[in-house]
Amino acid sequence: MADQTTDGFYTNLSCGALGIRPGFEAAVDLAIEFGFGAVEPDVGYLTSQSAEQVEALRSRLAEHGVKWGNAGLPVDLNADAATFASQLAALNDHAARLASYGIDRVGTWIRPMSNSLTYRRNFRRHAERIALVDEILAGAGVRFGLEYVGPKSFWSTELYPFVHTLAEARELIDAVGSPNVGLILDTFHWYTSGESAADIAELSAEEVVAVDLNDAPTGLERDQQQDGQRMLPGATGVIDVAGFVGALRKIGYVGPVKVEPFNAELRAMDPRDAVAKTAESLNAVL
Repeated sequence: MADQTTDGFYTNLSCGALGIRPGFEAAVDLAIEFGFGAVEPDVGYLTSQSAEQVEALRSRLAEHGVKWGNAGLPVDLNADAATFASQLAALNDHAARLASYGIDRVGTWIRPMSNSLTYRRNFRRHAERIALVDEILAGAGVRFGLEYVGPKSFWSTELYPFVHTLAEARELIDAVGSPNVGLILDTFHWYTSGESAADIAELSAEEVVAVDLNDAPTGLERDQQQDGQRMLPGATGVIDVAGFVGALRKIGYVGPVKVEPFNAELRAMDPRDAVAKTAESLNAVL
């Protein structure tokens, strides 16, 4: 079983991130069975339930010491203007629902390249769009996390590279100018960006909204690593997960920690076995 909390961390079960689809009710059962401190919320499922059913579920989770992890953002920061405007218009009601369910963290990733926008134009557009999204989320009391994507094998595939390092992500967040916007840190992106525990130690705890722990396959150079091929944390030792976790402890991070390995072997497992193996890996590194 995974410890529900380790210092300020609480382990977060995201079946979607593991590539398994047991259904949300089964995911809740698995989170409780294997001692996770949080479960990633399925907002569509919650919306389909009555207020009484949602309250009963929240009570059950609280009884077992399980919180909500971070939810996804239903707005595409890279969409065309009309699509972005439409999604933004719907976000107010969505954010109100999140608040009513007690979900207080949302995240999305930053696409690290473009074939049409130079770095400066892309930076300006992202800063403007993130600020618009954040105004709504902050008004509902929901924190907004941004995840940079580090593999060179990904960001180098289009004409104009964009934000793909911790330093650049912090510059973008600083340009937005809202204390409600923070980072989603992933060991895989941290490793492929060539960063160190010292880079994490420079952060304040308040800058970090959520954390993903993964390892990398052996036999590849850093710049050869593929975003869609990862390992459970601690599986290979390619990534210094202990150093990453230690730095987060040093700054006093409090929040969810999940595994997102994009691993074919794990996806092929029975969901219960996959969750059991994930819990075991989190125990080992936390």
